[in-house]
Amino acid sequence: MREKAPLRARLILKDDQDWTALTGEQAIALREKAARLQSSRTARILTGPPDRRARIEERTIDLPGRRLRLRVHRPVSAAARLPLILSFHGGGFIAGTPEQNDWLNSRLAARCPAVVVSVDYRLAPRHRLPEPFDDGYDTLVRILEDPGGWGVDPAAVAVLGESAGGTIAALITLRARKDGPPIHAQALTCPVTDWTDALADYPSITANAGNPGISLPKLLAARRLSLPEGLDARSVSPLWSEDLSGLPPALVVTGALDLLEDQGARYAERLRADGTDARLVRCPKAVHAFLSVPGLIPAAKPARREILAFLRGRLHPATGSPKADGR
Repeated sequence: MREKAPLRARLILKDDQDWTALTGEQAIALREKAARLQSSRTARILTGPPDRRARIEERTIDLPGRRLRLRVHRPVSAAARLPLILSFHGGGFIAGTPEQNDWLNSRLAARCPAVVVSVDYRLAPRHRLPEPFDDGYDTLVRILEDPGGWGVDPAAVAVLGESAGGTIAALITLRARKDGPPIHAQALTCPVTDWTDALADYPSITANAGNPGISLPKLLAARRLSLPEGLDARSVSPLWSEDLSGLPPALVVTGALDLLEDQGARYAERLRADGTDARLVRCPKAVHAFLSVPGLIPAAKPARREILAFLRGRLHPATGSPKADGR
């Protein structure tokens, strides 16, 4: 192991689940249990309270054959139209809820400012890839068909994704490059960019083995349950795209103690090599998906400042850098 995560993180995020033998029904039961825990007051100590300068509302959106829940964050005092940040939670396509990113999303809404819409996309094993991606892209298109109704500016749009949500965000930029709508920035935190058989071959998988947040057996279980037979894993792996040119500017945030650190770093390298503006921020003492547990990983606060500065600089280019955001 390159470096151990702090003892408190290792104790609280300890994972004794047998992921190797996990069935689809067990995965559903685990995520339902996790969702109940996330809504508790105790969990808020780890996930962080929402920013009081933002209000949160629940909305639904009707798409062909399904209705999705959206968690919408807006500044308490907002202009008629604000930039749109479409946000995607992590969980390996088998778990996770929009609520786990309230701490980050509410602060981005209040301080960017922006309308941050977190998508409760469908999950495997009942809804395998590419369905979660389709939910994300179709939601973006539908919102921008009625920007006035959502109070958003279609000329200032960004995508934000953590872990598997980073996969969705990155794939949306690739689809939008061809089919629209225009996207002006992408922020990817601890992203999974390679779902192929090569996902276990990166040096950080071995170097950071044993750290909490995610394990190789959990990652392989997520892959097994979310990728249907016959689907070419390269089609849902942004790192395997033949051409990464002409994409919106990217901020890629990785954790130095994350098994998936190299996937994010490699993706930032590929973006730059193909001519896309990309910046990599490597956060020390940060495990996988650390922005979802800011109460546990101090590196979440400086990472949030980086994300805020990046998004505000591209969605509000005339206003300059954001004020210090120490909270």
